[in-house]
Amino acid sequence: MNHRIYLLTLLVFLILNCSPEDKNSTLNKDTPTKVKNTFLDLEMANQLSQLAFHCIDQEYPNKLGQTIGGPEDLKPPRDLRPAFYGCFDWHSAVHGHWTLVKLLKTFPDLENADSIKLKLLKNITSENIETELLFWEGKHNKSFERTYGWAWLLKLQDELLSWDDPVAVQLSSALSPMADFLEQKYIDFLPRLNYPIRVGEHSNTAFGLTFAMDYAMAHKRDSFLEVMKNRGQEYYGKDQGCPISWEPSGYDFLSPCLEEAHFMSKVLSKEAFRTWWNSFLSDSEVSELKPAESLDLTDGKLVHLVGLNFSRAWCLLDIGNTLEDPELIAIAESHINDSMPQVVNGDYAGEHWLASFAVMALTSRK
Repeated sequence: MNHRIYLLTLLVFLILNCSPEDKNSTLNKDTPTKVKNTFLDLEMANQLSQLAFHCIDQEYPNKLGQTIGGPEDLKPPRDLRPAFYGCFDWHSAVHGHWTLVKLLKTFPDLENADSIKLKLLKNITSENIETELLFWEGKHNKSFERTYGWAWLLKLQDELLSWDDPVAVQLSSALSPMADFLEQKYIDFLPRLNYPIRVGEHSNTAFGLTFAMDYAMAHKRDSFLEVMKNRGQEYYGKDQGCPISWEPSGYDFLSPCLEEAHFMSKVLSKEAFRTWWNSFLSDSEVSELKPAESLDLTDGKLVHLVGLNFSRAWCLLDIGNTLEDPELIAIAESHINDSMPQVVNGDYAGEHWLASFAVMALTSRK
């Protein structure tokens, strides 16, 4: 049986069995239905890991996203980026690897754990990373994946460095030159970025800073951390009245308001953040947040809205725990529950990346 159909059947069965309501009731958007929380257990981890496992070495279709400086740059993805050539684009390949590492750490008894480790070790080698860095150092692609892909690479390294496993030691050692390289790219770039980028897609500055800050805090990268804190205060410290009621835009997979608030929850002390939050967002507007709805899961841009629900959720979970606000956590849960059935949808437009966003949201629960 096609693995996607099998996964879809299992995942939908799991979600539907969490809800006592008739399945047809969800078709009426004006009648809210109660859906019990969807938790990441071993069964679901096995399902989600399969998406990333089959994705990270699927070379085509592929969106290279590079500037061509000459005919020598026209090479297959596997030649240009031998570590992260799958999953449609570079950043999705990176967070596909992160998904597998995160699930292996959380569930050591994951099905096919040995096969997953072998695939990770095959892709993330010193030789492959050295080849990847040659591309990054070229004069035409200095802004490649800035800063979305940079952030996910540091998130992957963060996960490896905090995983007590011999495989992780080997992988993190191989990946270290690229992590160091991208850390320096942040340090060089942020002082030149005069204004933050406040969009709901890849270049969102707050998202790029949040994962990088997690990495810097966890691994005592003090000078890097200081740069991010200073720039964060300059970018966002005086912001008030974020218009979250304007969200989402049609292609969003990140919330401009919530990504900024999530980042500032890491920059500021708990009490300082509470004061900042009360000026930044209206409680009534936040309480009105409903999961976004995508009308076409086969469209690579429109399916972004499914991912938006997960990224909103992990922001709200962290912020809700910081502020000890159960309402924010409840809103996060509604977003997770709404989008879980759409992670495995039979189309590569969403399946090449949504498992990562689901795992990030599910593992953000305290």
